[in-house]
Amino acid sequence: MKKMKAIYKRVLLKISGEALLGEKSFGIDYQVLDRICQEILEIKKLDLELIIVVGAGNIWRGGEDKNAIIDRVPSDFIGMMGTIMNAVAIQSSLESKGLDSRIASALDVPAVAEPYIRRRVLQHLEKNRVVVCAAGTGNPFFTTDSAAALRALELDCDIVLKATNIDGVYDADPRTNPQAKKYDEVTFDEVLERRLKVMDSTAIAQCRDNNMPIIIFELMKAGNIKKIICGEKIGTKVVI
Repeated sequence: MKKMKAIYKRVLLKISGEALLGEKSFGIDYQVLDRICQEILEIKKLDLELIIVVGAGNIWRGGEDKNAIIDRVPSDFIGMMGTIMNAVAIQSSLESKGLDSRIASALDVPAVAEPYIRRRVLQHLEKNRVVVCAAGTGNPFFTTDSAAALRALELDCDIVLKATNIDGVYDADPRTNPQAKKYDEVTFDEVLERRLKVMDSTAIAQCRDNNMPIIIFELMKAGNIKKIICGEKIGTKVVI
């Protein structure tokens, strides 16, 4: 049996907060967390550097609540703190499996995380540590998708892998439209022009302008991350 080999040296994995929900309506499904971290353990055996950016949709979605009495700016900061909670959970699970990891936060929370400093993160990667980036960009009005794009560019990643609950990008919602067409590959301009639900437009524009490819794939299908990293065509690739 041929040994699998990574085709990328440095990868950014974007994990949404919703991915951690599993069958729950709020918080973290520990079985899902354990499975995700077990997959991360397997891909780290392929000798690659890994950065994770995590969202907080399992804890806070204030921006989507039309009846919210909390203004957008404090609401976004609550969301950033939710990402820190998820990052601590991911770090704990990774380290229970023997993987050395660090949390790099865009908000200052020294009791649980280091501040995000590019040079320090690069040093962690050189020492084979997984780095979990939390608190988005540290600024309101920017999503964790934008944070993923920004960190991937700052840290000279080869690709952004966005984990979702759908197996790629479609021209309509496949959960409600059985005729929806899946794209194997799509350009950044097509994503923006057709308003395809890939990542927010700021993140897409960042990646397009800096030629950072993105692969959208289904997280909960076992082995998908490793297959993508080894070059198999999984999900939808977004390119120039």
